[in-house]
Amino acid sequence: MSRPIRVALAGNPNAGKTTLFNLLTGSRQHVANYPGVTVESREGTFRHRGHEIVVTDLPGTYSLTSYTEEERVARHHLADGAPDLVVQVIDASNLERNLYLAVQIVELGLPLVLAFNMSDLARARGLEFDLPRLSALLGIPIVPTVGHKGQGLAELSDAIVDAATAGHPPRGVPRHYGPDLEAAIGSVEAVLREHAPGAAAGRERWTALKLLENDGELRRRFAHPAVVAEVEARQKHLQSLGGDVPEMLIADRRYGFISGACTETVRTTAELRHTASDRIDAVLAHPLLGIPIFLAIMYAVFTVTFTLGGPPMEWLEAGIGALADLVRRAWPEGRADLLRSLIADGILGGVGGVVAFLPNIVLLFASISILEDSGYMARAAFLMDRLMQRVGLHGRSFIPLLVGFGCTVPAILATRTLESRRDRLTTMLVLPLMSCGARLPIYTLLIPAFFPEPARAPVLWLLYLTGIVLAVLGALALRRTLFRGEAEPLVMELPPYRAPTVRSVVTHMAERGWQYLRKAGTVILAISIVLWALTTFPRLPASAAAGLTEEGARSAAMAHSAAGRLGHGLEPVLRPMGFDWRAGTAMIGAFAAKEVFVAQLGIVFAVGNAEEDVESLRARLRKAYTPLQGLCMMLFMLVGTPCMATVAVTRRESGSWRWAIAQFGVLTAIAYALTTAVFQAGRLMGY
Repeated sequence: MSRPIRVALAGNPNAGKTTLFNLLTGSRQHVANYPGVTVESREGTFRHRGHEIVVTDLPGTYSLTSYTEEERVARHHLADGAPDLVVQVIDASNLERNLYLAVQIVELGLPLVLAFNMSDLARARGLEFDLPRLSALLGIPIVPTVGHKGQGLAELSDAIVDAATAGHPPRGVPRHYGPDLEAAIGSVEAVLREHAPGAAAGRERWTALKLLENDGELRRRFAHPAVVAEVEARQKHLQSLGGDVPEMLIADRRYGFISGACTETVRTTAELRHTASDRIDAVLAHPLLGIPIFLAIMYAVFTVTFTLGGPPMEWLEAGIGALADLVRRAWPEGRADLLRSLIADGILGGVGGVVAFLPNIVLLFASISILEDSGYMARAAFLMDRLMQRVGLHGRSFIPLLVGFGCTVPAILATRTLESRRDRLTTMLVLPLMSCGARLPIYTLLIPAFFPEPARAPVLWLLYLTGIVLAVLGALALRRTLFRGEAEPLVMELPPYRAPTVRSVVTHMAERGWQYLRKAGTVILAISIVLWALTTFPRLPASAAAGLTEEGARSAAMAHSAAGRLGHGLEPVLRPMGFDWRAGTAMIGAFAAKEVFVAQLGIVFAVGNAEEDVESLRARLRKAYTPLQGLCMMLFMLVGTPCMATVAVTRRESGSWRWAIAQFGVLTAIAYALTTAVFQAGRLMGY
């Protein structure tokens, strides 16, 4: 059997590349990460004419100049991955911009086939193509496709097999960029052959072009003094002749060729008229109406994600709880009590709380997939970009921040919509400051316990506002220190509005749901077991529990456990914030999930006296703490100690424990300093 044909699927963002990938490979695909980066690697297979074809869906890129992580991944795969064939998906309605990448792939010397996607949209805009003529000019096979209708797939599959099995695969017609540029390219090529014969073997021309374009990565790779000197001399000479830097001269030559080819092969059948997309944009992208409409749409997404997701989340919680109860009832009494507790309380109790968020994950990414596939998300990013740029964030950062009010975990996953790693990390690190839904049980418990009815809404508003202000300040600080540099402009085409396909939406839902379970669940399982051990050992002697009620025994066992002792040990550190060991113990448990703080307080404050048993937990808290201490508890739980799900997902999405640990440590330090300042200032004021 012949070896598989390895195909790299390339293209500009919004060209319909992923739709074609899904149609070609169907369910025979998997998602992973490229080695060393967090950018997704999507690979799938299909068979055609007796050949197995392995397709790698590369990140969308406009060129082979690597500025963003996605562009670097795409270029490295093309330049170093040695695919048998590149299939570039072309948005036929934006031909000149899309062909710029094709010209660069030809320069790289790779076999190439063009899939002219969205051909129906181009015709609707009044464009007609002489594809045989354009194919001859480029020296590349061209196949018209309409991805969302599945048209042209058989012809594209034929072209892939024909090109990959041909004795002379189509590598495009080499371009001549004029005597001055060609002289500079030839001179740099000669130096490369002499001083770097192995590193640039077979690709001297492409390497010379990129060096003249001042490509940072290749400048570092080919740092031989003779190469550097020749490149700099040729750059100065070209600039003196052309009056512009070489990268602009080269880009002009590429676009000049593209423009000439399009002039010969593209005909306008009628005056380009306003399309349906233009008419929709007149409302949705309106300077005044656009942002309110966007906020309303995102409110709808928020509602779908965290309201419609509520019942299935409760069903999951109930099912996991019933399973845990079944384990407790069915497990025989005896020596295996600890194992029963580990399974019921540690594994099912800890991991179950995270698995319960799965409906939210699925609904969130279904909504985002619909907005992205429809073309609306690009408009939303443009609308919010100016506002977000002022606080050092990208326009797309607004989506994860908004989702963060529901749950930080899916919000961090939503940062994958950001193209720049710098923007992704900045947003990811400040996201826990958005007051998530898991904190609401804490607020619901403590605000009525310490504040009268008229003050409750303002206190809740103050907590949410505090998180937003701290997130803005944190983003500004990160962009001026760790992620210093100019904010990246939002360079994105406004794609035409399209109806999302059910297959695409379902595929995204399934992928994200599985990633959530696989990536977060494994780490959370380990942490859940650790937390279970901390709250279980050392065990309270039976003699110490004699005469206590069940709740009293649980409270005594908690104080006797490592977590309880740790709470006592932390009390001197916690006292400046106004907290005692009981609050500290509850905070340790809240690392598993913020809601656990309430349950832990209930356990710690449980007593065996029947007269006090009738009092609510709020009443007991009111007796133990002042309103100032209650406010400080909420403030600390807002800012500090992100939950273990957040830590796990931050580590996965950032690709490093360093960022996850730094996020946890810095936010906890800020929470400590801020809470201490508020408590001490309140004491001085007599509260």
